[in-house]
This record gives sequence, C-alpha cells and structure tokens, in this order.
Amino acid sequence: MDLKRLFKPQTMAVIGVSLSNESNPANVIYNKNHLRYQVKAYPVNEKGGLVRGETVYPKISDIPAKIDLAIIATKADIVSSVMAECIESGVGGAVVISGGFSEAGFTNLQNRIVSMAKEANFPFIGPNCLGIFAPSHMDTFFIPGERMVIPNQGRVAMVSQSGGILVDHMAKCALEGVGVSLAVSIGNKALINEIDMLRYFREDAGTDVITFYLEGFDENEGRTFVLAASACGKPVIVLKSGKTPAGSSAVKSHTASIAGDYEVFSSAMSQYGIVEATDEYEIVTFAESLCCYKKTIKGSIGIITGSGGHGALATDTCLSHGLFVPTFSEAEQAELRNSVSPSIRNIASFSNPVDLTGSSTDDDFVAAALTLSRNNNIECIIMLLLPYIPGITMDLGARLNLVYQQEGKPIIAYVPHVDKYNMLIEGFTLNNMPVAHSVEDAVHMAEAMKRYRPC
Repeated sequence: MDLKRLFKPQTMAVIGVSLSNESNPANVIYNKNHLRYQVKAYPVNEKGGLVRGETVYPKISDIPAKIDLAIIATKADIVSSVMAECIESGVGGAVVISGGFSEAGFTNLQNRIVSMAKEANFPFIGPNCLGIFAPSHMDTFFIPGERMVIPNQGRVAMVSQSGGILVDHMAKCALEGVGVSLAVSIGNKALINEIDMLRYFREDAGTDVITFYLEGFDENEGRTFVLAASACGKPVIVLKSGKTPAGSSAVKSHTASIAGDYEVFSSAMSQYGIVEATDEYEIVTFAESLCCYKKTIKGSIGIITGSGGHGALATDTCLSHGLFVPTFSEAEQAELRNSVSPSIRNIASFSNPVDLTGSSTDDDFVAAALTLSRNNNIECIIMLLLPYIPGITMDLGARLNLVYQQEGKPIIAYVPHVDKYNMLIEGFTLNNMPVAHSVEDAVHMAEAMKRYRPC
C-alpha cells in the first residue's frame, strides 16, 4: 500500500462534523486543521449546512477537490459505509478515530472494514486511535489545540498503540527539545501495524530514529517485528507494556492485543540490537541520543565535571547501568593535567571523573574534552556543566561542538534545566549534540549507544 497520501496529504475531509456541538471530536479536528495547519480541510455531515460559515458537504463525493485523507469520526456501525464512499471517491487513505470495534468485543465490525480496505488497497490507521500528528502540516488528534504540548519539527518518528501515551511522549519531546518528524497513534492497528510503519519510516528521508510504544502483537507478529526492526537501518527504540499478568490484562482490554511473553520478546530485542526503553523517560532520552549519534559503544565513559559530587553521582549511575568509568593511568592523568590552565593543575583531579573544580574556565573544559576525545580507551564523554561556575560562559556548548566536529567522539552534556541557561543549551542543540537535564539522563544517553547495535 502507498502511504504517502495518508501521511503527507494536501487535502483532508473530516467526516462526522456536528452542526451544533463545537466540542464534538470531529469539530475539534476540523477546526484545528482548518485554522492552524497547512493541509486544506473540508467538513462532512450527511445533513449539509454550515459550520463557522464554511460549507459542510453531505458526502465526501460532493467536495470539489481530490481528497488525500479522510478522518472518520462517526458511530462504529456506519464506518464501513463511510469507508466505502471514500474508496469509491478515490480518497488516498483514512484515519478511523471511532471506537467500538474489537477492543469492545465487536470484532465483526472491525473485520468488515479490514476486508473492504484490503480488497480496495485502501490504507487506514486505527480504529480506536488519535491518528496522525505532522508538525506544522496536520493534526488529527481530537484534543483542543490549546491543550496540546507540541514538539518542534525534527527527525524522530513516534508510533504508539496508545494515544494518551503518545501525547505524553510528545510533551516530553517538547520539554527536552527533541524534534518529531511524525507521531502516529495506531490504536487497534486493524490494517496498518508497527511493521508497516517500520517499512514506511525506513524509506522516509525526514526520519532518523523510530520509537514505538507497544502493547502487544497478533500471533507470530512479534518475531516479524524484531526481524524487520533489526534490518531497518535506523535506530529503533521500543517501550513495551504488558510485562506482568495484570499489565497483560490491561493491554487486552485497551486494544485487544496479545501481550505475549515479555521476557522472550525483550531477549529477542537485545539479541538483534533493538534499543529497549524501560520507562517513558528513557524513550525520549534514548531518541535524543541516537538522533545525534548513531554509534555503538561497549561502555567506556570519560566524565568531566566542575563538581566532585556530580562526578561521583555520574560514576555510580554509569556502573549501575552497565557502563564503566576506567581510572586513568599516570601518563593519561599527566596529559590531562598539562592540557589545562596552570591555575587549576594542582587542585583538579584527573583520575576519571576529571574534576576541574569550581575554578575552571571554558578553556579548561575544552582542553580536557579534546584530550579525552583523543584517548582510545574512552568511547564517550559525559560533560557535567554547572553554569554557575564563574569561569564558564554561555559559549561553551558551541566550543565543545567544535571539538566533536574535529575528533568525532560522542559528547553528552548535562546542564540544569533553567531558562537562564538556554543560550548554553542551544550551543549544543543547534549543533545536534544531546543535552540532558539530569545526571541520570546523561548516563541514559550513553547507555542508548551501548544498547544500539546496527546490523
């Protein structure tokens, strides 16, 4: 199936718009896209009429334009007839927002629309979903615009069986400055599933990293997904629910998926180099890291800090996550000592973590980063930057980027998440370098590279 018109439509018809209820989900979707997004949106209601002064078309075939995408937000029992009209009118695909299908026990209704779509080669997302969010282009989520936290355009694709989880992930991306290429809530995934999304994003030039929130698979789909993800050529990050018996029951009541044996699935992901996130915070942190550095490391970390306490905390966290922080030899320590300013040579510690102390300056951090970038025993550098150290300026992020550009060794920064430090943070993010807002998240970013093993 060709999914281009589904995910990159120029025109959209929203079917099920109410003539009297502005809070109706279809109205929310129509109003957002009509007023705020690039896609051209048309409202559809069998009664016709007007909505906010705009013509409401009784049928999709009445619209005087070729429609790429139909948003179906009607009662479940008439979705099949609406889909038939879409197919007959040459629509490119659909998002079925409506619930009341297999997740509610009405498998026959779901089977009917799947059979119809397969026969007509008609792609659709859902049912029982929020659909598609494409930054600046379209938004099929029935969430009022003022309540959405919207990430910037970027290179991370997000796919989720749960619409609510997807909205949470998007909010975290916005907070962490992680840009999104496309976010897709697939709901019951009656036709288009995770494997189809993998194939689409594998070829999508605008996507570098693909994340999934998974609840379960149909029989034998889990193996197919793992093999497809391992052959994708792009980092794939998975957050899986249904890890416990109670979680499996919750999954079944949500989207009628089969949760399967989590331990087997988790082991298979690890074996094939798919990055598993253990919670909702890791999935965003891992995405930011792998979007910047598509590299695999064994786990040897060099830590540079201006605070001994931060260095000790980072060391403990690295060790607890399967990374290691090797102690530098006397020769390595001497090289570091000679690289920094004379004023801190006798008070700094160079054993790893490298504690430059609160008397350090930008020049010291840059010199230490350059030295460790040339150390073959270190695969990744974690910089713990405390902007309240007097000698640090807001230019340090940009200067460290020059070190990375010159040497090519991954550098991960920790900077406290405070508005007044945004200029320092932007020195990293504008140059495609990851910034964590906690020491633990910085370690997670390094851990992502250890878990990622491209085939």
